[in-house]
Order: sequence, then C-alpha cells, then structure tokens
Amino acid sequence: MLKKLFNHKVRIALAMLFVVALVLIRAYEDSLFYDPFLDYFKGDYFNLPIPEIDNLQLFGGLFFRYFLNTSLSLAIIYVLFKDIDAIKFASFLYFIFFVILVAAFFFILLKNGDTNKMGLFYVRRFLIQPIFLLLFLPALYYQKQKQ
Repeated sequence: MLKKLFNHKVRIALAMLFVVALVLIRAYEDSLFYDPFLDYFKGDYFNLPIPEIDNLQLFGGLFFRYFLNTSLSLAIIYVLFKDIDAIKFASFLYFIFFVILVAAFFFILLKNGDTNKMGLFYVRRFLIQPIFLLLFLPALYYQKQKQ
C-alpha cells in the first residue's frame, strides 16, 4: 500500500515538473524563439500593420516551440496514464494539428493577414500554447474510466 501511494506521489511530482517546464517555456519565450508577433499582439495590433518577418525563421520558431510543448505534453500524458497507445494516438493528433495549423497560419499571414488579424492571433495561439493538453487530459481520463 505504501509503495502504491509513493508511486502516485512520484507520478504527480513528475507531472508537476513537466508543467513547470511548460511555464518556463512561456516565461522565456522572448529569448528562446523568433516570433515578432509576441510584442505585436501585446500592443494595439488592430491599428498597426503586420510586422516584417522572416517566414523561414518564423516557421522554425513555431516548430521548435510546438515540438517542445508537444514533447512535454506527451510526457505528462505518459506519466499520468502509463498508456503507450494513448501516446501514439496523441502524437498522431499533435502531428495532424501542427500540419493543419501551420498551413492555416501561413495562409492567413500571406493572403489576408492585414484584414484577418484575429484569425492570425487565434491560429498562432494554438501553435504556441499547450492548449491541446487541456483537451486531451480529460478525454483520456474519460476513456480510461470507461475501460
């Protein structure tokens, strides 16, 4: 019984460590990633033109951040559920969502970024924040309870 209780404490501590790592990514986003939209969306962006960007460097920054968030999110899912099939499924979904979101982001940016700033804002938000983790955790928990 004591070993089982200790095992849960270790799992929760590991999950919290990964959550802290996600917070650190957010805290140091200015120095870790190339993203001219960080400051742009903090200001009065409705009255400002889209900032000058390097598309390749922006893609690299978005990819790196998404990769870090995804890796930590998958680690949290694994620590909490210990289910390899859930990790495989979530990995597949993360990949599909990345392809769709990055295509949508650059389509909006290159075709109508000045007129669709809110679309750009929200698609970017899904790319740079671990929002999918908030969706996957309850879904996987519900799935585990049904089994």
